[in-house]
Amino acid sequence: MSNISEKQVAEKLLQVQAVKLRPAEPFTWASGWKSPIYCDNRKLLSYPYVRDYIKSELCNVVFEAFPDAAVIAGVATAGIPHGALVADQLKLPFIYVRSKPKEHGMGNRIEGVLQAGQPVVVVEDLISTGKSSLEAVQAIREAGGEVIGMVSIFNYGFDVAVQAFAAAGVPYHSLSNYNTLIELAVEKGLVSESEVATLQDWRSSPDKWGRS
Repeated sequence: MSNISEKQVAEKLLQVQAVKLRPAEPFTWASGWKSPIYCDNRKLLSYPYVRDYIKSELCNVVFEAFPDAAVIAGVATAGIPHGALVADQLKLPFIYVRSKPKEHGMGNRIEGVLQAGQPVVVVEDLISTGKSSLEAVQAIREAGGEVIGMVSIFNYGFDVAVQAFAAAGVPYHSLSNYNTLIELAVEKGLVSESEVATLQDWRSSPDKWGRS
């Protein structure tokens, strides 16, 4: 992704308030981490023109970076609709990966049809630590699929995620990222220069930030 494209995507995320910045009143993530930012890319689905733009950008990345893709996989839950939109646009089969096996029926972890050896591109809405994303990758590999890469809408750029993806041997591309979004937020006057230091401190140590 070029810096221009990353900034355009960041602008769309801010426009529909899929990303909220609140350095003075931190959010609490499900992990328990305190955070000055909250990203909810489900909101993109409610804005048809923005949704279509994001779909096209994701498709461009898959087409250019992973031309051998034979299957698109969405990660539950927020990656499922975006993955389905990409698969529909590219006319490729779609599967999705549950966070855990279904507790009834066939007990599936992966829904849809996946043939052994098929090259799979995984679609995520967001990459934070990479833990849930790579658990989905492992589930696909255990089912016989060959994960050739991952694309996401947004990426926090945590070192722990960079290291985890490298260790798992999974190349990935994101439409936009934390640094680009913060630069744009400063340009638009959404955060002050004094708040930028707080935002950068958080990204360097998100697990420790805001704890007394």
